[in-house]
Amino acid sequence: MTSATTTAIPAEEELHWLALKMVAGLGTRRAGQLIETFRSPEAIFRASRSELEGAGLPGSVAQSISSGCAFEEALEQQGKMRAAGACLVTINSAEYPPLLREVYDPPVVLYARGQIGILQRTLFAVVGTRRPTPYGMAVAERLSADLSAAGLVIASGMARGIDTASHKGALSVNCPTIAVLGCGVDIVYPSENRRLSEQIAEKGVVLSEFPMGSAAFPQNFPIRNRIVSGACVGLLVIEGAQYSGSAITARLALDQGREVFAVPGNVTSKMSWGPNLLIKQGAKLVQDWNDVVVDLPPAVRRRLIDDGKQRILDLGEEPGDAPSPNGERADLAGPESETSRRILQKLAVDTPLHLDELIETMDRCSTSEVIAALFELEMLGLAKQLPGRQYVRKF
Repeated sequence: MTSATTTAIPAEEELHWLALKMVAGLGTRRAGQLIETFRSPEAIFRASRSELEGAGLPGSVAQSISSGCAFEEALEQQGKMRAAGACLVTINSAEYPPLLREVYDPPVVLYARGQIGILQRTLFAVVGTRRPTPYGMAVAERLSADLSAAGLVIASGMARGIDTASHKGALSVNCPTIAVLGCGVDIVYPSENRRLSEQIAEKGVVLSEFPMGSAAFPQNFPIRNRIVSGACVGLLVIEGAQYSGSAITARLALDQGREVFAVPGNVTSKMSWGPNLLIKQGAKLVQDWNDVVVDLPPAVRRRLIDDGKQRILDLGEEPGDAPSPNGERADLAGPESETSRRILQKLAVDTPLHLDELIETMDRCSTSEVIAALFELEMLGLAKQLPGRQYVRKF
């Protein structure tokens, strides 16, 4: 398990933060108000019941804090964190995402696995449906790769579909990414993303405000989404129904004063209703990575330029290949064989083509030649195989 890289919090102080998180009936907003009033969790637990009630707490919650009963659960949490290689990022720590402090109810503690210094970089959210079309998956992976190469750190929720494609896109160009979970950081949800979770923790950060061991309950995800949007300078929606979770996250982003972007889709597809409606309502239409970057605030664009220069000068880091101005990736070579070039012309980004149908249309080519050509295109990153022996062109 990857251990977190952070400025270490003393164990006793960490225990007080965890105990504050475990206090029954103390919500995120009230916990933040207590930190503003008393400055530290240690001071909160030293305060008398009357002082706590004077700070606006109900008597039952004040009594719960005064009794210290939350420390038993906090000790258990601390043990689980050590076992999982996780650490605590508090709202007072230097590693806490700066933009997240600005939202209405920022979490006072975040559990993290990975390289949490990345939380200080410029974060950008990419979200969408759990049931994407091949077009949506291709766009999410490509745009996330290009935006990562441009210096943004992609944040998403590691859910099936667009979230997963977004994380994979960032990792494909050797760039970090951030997964914000609706469960504990020691829980993998969905379970098929176990390998992806480890890759993210190795290169980026797995993040959650939910305690260790927390299951992925449906009510957790709207709470999670405010972190995805709040920690980021902007948010991109790629496919989703009109009233989907990604549409809710977009509204949260607007409420938080973030830039909202959307990729247009086929008007006959329900998965396009969400982003198409957002565009009608004023979201920025995105066709390639540059549509996002040019609409970011000037200070953010300047930071991306400075970060890019630093990555070039830093010989110890291997940044992803930067996208070229016309949106084509410089590291993609063209197919060598004539058969591969012909197949590439037949493949579409949004319409899968079955292997049998492809073989039938490739006259004068044997089955083995077609399969070899498809393998070449996959290795070059120009085509992708879908379940059921179907193929699409990569966006």
